[in-house]
Amino acid sequence: MVDAPVVAVRGEAFREVPPEIARFTVTVVARDRDRQATLTRLAERAAAIRVLIEEYGPAVDRRETGDLRVRPEFKRSGERVVAYHGSVATTVTMTDFAVLGELMLRLAEQDQVEVAGPWWSLRPDSPVHREARHAAIRDAVQRAREYAEALGARVTALLELTDTGMTNQPMLTRAAFGFGGGAESAPELDLDPQVQTVQAGVEARFAISEPVLDR
Repeated sequence: MVDAPVVAVRGEAFREVPPEIARFTVTVVARDRDRQATLTRLAERAAAIRVLIEEYGPAVDRRETGDLRVRPEFKRSGERVVAYHGSVATTVTMTDFAVLGELMLRLAEQDQVEVAGPWWSLRPDSPVHREARHAAIRDAVQRAREYAEALGARVTALLELTDTGMTNQPMLTRAAFGFGGGAESAPELDLDPQVQTVQAGVEARFAISEPVLDR
């Protein structure tokens, strides 16, 4: 029995879509010769940052504490401690881009605070991923039909379908704001969300009817 002819194709889909979330980090630092004073200042500044972020309510999707560091600073020679450094970083995820720049600048205006970001992305469960996968499958079917038609045949069955992976290639931007503490009000900052490129691919094998090669 002769096996049915097979066409192997690759289906692809590309999408450029607006980001769904933006992340940035805010780091608070403190330094003092006394360890307890360093910890107290660090806790107070971190609490002030928390209160400011909470003012934005539903616009903030998530707030996560990252690295907390407290380390001694030694004299150049020997083990005598001359000061203590403390820092704590918080990652903020936002969905309301209209107030993103405002919040970042207000945070950067605080004393001994550094802000970095934003980093734009899609949610892991974004429907864009599903739509791209479906589009890649449709592309594979269409290619198989075109090859079969060129041979005077038609697609009769799907034999195998393999997901070759999906990539999300965001265009990243990073802005850094130095330590604050000034008395002047923060200026306005308009941020332009960066387009997210989503790519999906599949490999498929289709059985086709007997080609007509003597046309």
